[in-house]
Amino acid sequence: MMGHQAKQTQWWSDPVNVFARIPEDHILRRLNRCLNLEFIREEVAAKYGHNGQVSVDPVVIMKMMLLLFLDDVKSERELMRIIPLRLDYLYFLGYGLEDTVPNHSVLSKARQRWGSEVFEHLFARTVEQCAKAGLIGGDKVHVDASLIRADASLNCVVVVEKTLSKLSDTLETGRVAEPQPSSKEDDDGEPSGGGPINDKHTVQSDPDATVVRHRSGKSVPSYKNHRVLDDLAGVITAIKTTTGCVPEGGQLMDLVEQHEAMVGRKPRAAIADSAYGTSANFIALAESGIRAHVADLRSRLHNVRAEGIYPAEAFAYDAKSDSFRCPANQRLFRHHYHAGRGYHEYRAKAGVCAACPLARRCTRAKAGRTLKRYEGQELLDRARRQSHGPAAQRDRRRRQWFQERNFGEAAVQHGFKRSRWRSLRRQQIQDLLIAAIQNLKIYLRKAAGVPRALLSAIYRLLAALRTCSLVEKSAFYPSLQVSLNNATLNT
Repeated sequence: MMGHQAKQTQWWSDPVNVFARIPEDHILRRLNRCLNLEFIREEVAAKYGHNGQVSVDPVVIMKMMLLLFLDDVKSERELMRIIPLRLDYLYFLGYGLEDTVPNHSVLSKARQRWGSEVFEHLFARTVEQCAKAGLIGGDKVHVDASLIRADASLNCVVVVEKTLSKLSDTLETGRVAEPQPSSKEDDDGEPSGGGPINDKHTVQSDPDATVVRHRSGKSVPSYKNHRVLDDLAGVITAIKTTTGCVPEGGQLMDLVEQHEAMVGRKPRAAIADSAYGTSANFIALAESGIRAHVADLRSRLHNVRAEGIYPAEAFAYDAKSDSFRCPANQRLFRHHYHAGRGYHEYRAKAGVCAACPLARRCTRAKAGRTLKRYEGQELLDRARRQSHGPAAQRDRRRRQWFQERNFGEAAVQHGFKRSRWRSLRRQQIQDLLIAAIQNLKIYLRKAAGVPRALLSAIYRLLAALRTCSLVEKSAFYPSLQVSLNNATLNT
């Protein structure tokens, strides 16, 4: 006789709370308590009509996108398949056991309908939430960038005729397309992106991506994510997505300004590697009153032509006569101005260098020795001195693990290193979602349930300890105990 299993409906009825099996410290329970996404409905209301089929709740759609990157689910189809199998997912989305999960296409349609502004506001709210919890100091920022492999194969990279593409841009936009910069570095160490490969090739499946050489030595279609980390707890306070060939150094001041707009205060120091250590960045940081704890790009460049000749420091500048005096006691006068680079070029009078007995030790150019002096050279010299100081070196050593840990977490846990979607706009949405998730995780780890005064006292004292010697640290311990006791009593 064949048996028949009776349905145990009493175990799934209202009096039984199956969601109670989700632990209280589960990340989705904690995230549900601190994450308020009600603002999304108001922001996207104008993008929906008043008639027709009722859409999925925009808050639920945003939560699904967060789940996609929180657990690095490999695809949207896979996410919709596993949602009914996961009690924690059902609880986080507000679904019951009998509710129908929507089709995966609702996510792509929502991204197309909403645009990137909603995701920018989501990221800004995570920064604001961390700031209210005392997790943002605002004094020091770490700036870096990382390449992201585009969702495109090398087989999609094809040769194009640049003249035809420029003509097409002119016909479509009514303006002449800007030329791509070269990929070389000049003698002043100013890096630029692009290069001949992107002048002659395009990615058919994702035209926004550009071909960039990775560390493995292979050139692949890529994007680039630029981000700013606050030094106190590692909160991401600014983010920008570009094509892969965009130079990192050219984004520094934009990111610093975005950090200032997010946090409400200007940082006192900016920390970055040598890719940002250009003359233009040093001058811009000094003009903004920000200390340049940035590695000097000139220190890593090796100019074969400069071996065995006098460095620029051997020439004394005279502000009254606006000239340089060389080791042979000859003068170099202002010759012409490079508007694109922002510096004046100085040369000796014709024939002076050719007749000089020190010419072999001074220059190998037939026209004689030339020197550069930027507008705001005093600011440049001061910023370069700051970049070589002990405080800057200490901050850069901290940056080596502080910034890379953030990128490593994004890559290993949230699928940061590979694009899920195509086009620059969609890549920007992916980067904003991952950054928002990382900020929320920092908030849950370090601020949820902890009094703000106590948390601020801990982080500020730890930040002060990082800059002290061993003797000074021993003097800090009594003040640390007093501050913690006061903060505990006040809360």
